[in-house]
Amino acid sequence: MSEIKNIEPKEVWGIFSQMLEIPRPSNHEDKIQDWAVKFGESLGLKTIKDEVGNVIIRKPATPGMENRKGVIFQGHLDMVPQKNSDKEHDFVNDPIDAFVDGGWVTANGTTLGADNGIGVSAAMAVLASKGLVHGSVEALFTATEETGMDGANGLKPGLLQGDILLNTDSEDEGELYVGCAGGEDANISFSYTEEGTPIGFTGMKLGVTGLKGGHSGIDIPLGRGNAIKVFFRILNAASARLGVKLASIDGGSLRNAIPREAFGVMAIEESKATDLAALVDEIADEVKAELSATEPDMKVAIEEVAVPEKVIDADTQQKLTWAVIACPNGVVRMSNSMEGLVETSTNLAIIKSNAETKTILGACLMRSSVDTAKAELGTRIAAVFNLAGADVQFSGVYPGWQPNMDSPILKTMLKVYEDKYGKVPEIKAIHAGLECGILGGAYPHWDMISFGPTIRFPHSPDEKVNIETVQKFWDFLVETLKNIPEK
Repeated sequence: MSEIKNIEPKEVWGIFSQMLEIPRPSNHEDKIQDWAVKFGESLGLKTIKDEVGNVIIRKPATPGMENRKGVIFQGHLDMVPQKNSDKEHDFVNDPIDAFVDGGWVTANGTTLGADNGIGVSAAMAVLASKGLVHGSVEALFTATEETGMDGANGLKPGLLQGDILLNTDSEDEGELYVGCAGGEDANISFSYTEEGTPIGFTGMKLGVTGLKGGHSGIDIPLGRGNAIKVFFRILNAASARLGVKLASIDGGSLRNAIPREAFGVMAIEESKATDLAALVDEIADEVKAELSATEPDMKVAIEEVAVPEKVIDADTQQKLTWAVIACPNGVVRMSNSMEGLVETSTNLAIIKSNAETKTILGACLMRSSVDTAKAELGTRIAAVFNLAGADVQFSGVYPGWQPNMDSPILKTMLKVYEDKYGKVPEIKAIHAGLECGILGGAYPHWDMISFGPTIRFPHSPDEKVNIETVQKFWDFLVETLKNIPEK
């Protein structure tokens, strides 16, 4: 990691290089939380770890800045664990293999964790600094943001003392975010029975790989393919034309990542195996042509495997297939009030079978800046899967963050950025789940804004962070601290 820790600004990259060494996938955050606690304590700063795993560190104002409003830096410690199927990596135990690629830092076949590691590193650099000018500062490092915003939901009122929240979880330098979408999970469950595989059948494995995937909010308007949708498009044709029987399905892995891969084992009459290969190639060519601009590396492969002893009953297979095909996916509606902003979307994220429990589980993550639109979308998804005989339950609902265009910190940061860089930053809302909406419920007096460096393809193994923009992000942050309004 030596090449990374020596990138400028070294105070930020040096801390990020340490984070790369510490495994921190969601729900396995003890190591990174302990490291954060030791970091604060080693500086002699008041450090708290609350009952849900949030770490809070306080630093007093520098001389002459005691009359400024208190600032809370906020970011999350966990990261999304995604890797390419051919990459051997244990996110619970292995460090991230990161490297410099031109003007970017990226990782070797896995997510990088710049989301939100760079923002956390910048906050820690402020805590560790001896020469920066700032008022009182608190850092709030939340737990398990990526899989349910557990830390934000569990934060108790009264723990933090500041007035201004600077969220560092945005991913485009030169943009200030003042609002975000809310979200909710749809959890789908089919029960099935098993049927014996008929004599004279052979086993075939279908794999859809090479899709870009990405963040199910930020990247949803890019028109990327969904590996689950592609898989069931092929299965539907193969079942109707050739009588293919599905034995198992493993599509997608995380609720907030666009599915990059899907695999399934099927059974087919030996005499029709060649026809199946031709059909797979036919439909794969159709999909590749449709997605040529967004998914140039998509691969669809069919290979012979051991004959499965059992297959999913024909009725469930048919209803599951139809439901997946009919399920809404992608952008549902664009915003009428902010050009270019997705208002409502959904990501069909997971479809997996479990032979032990005889169940097929699915997950969709819905996002919207309009609560009623999100609720209506949930009704649509439930209707599709209920008609197919599945059970649908909703969980993990979190609110959006409504923009405040009269925000004092927004006005301050607009002026600081224009004075420093000679241009006005864009004011935006993001179609993703920032923690600001939840945190604002516990601390309604907070004046909030979100900003960060440029990160591309978060939640995928292509994740990368732009080096030049980290420097600009840091310089802007430092200058903002000098100009925080008085109490």
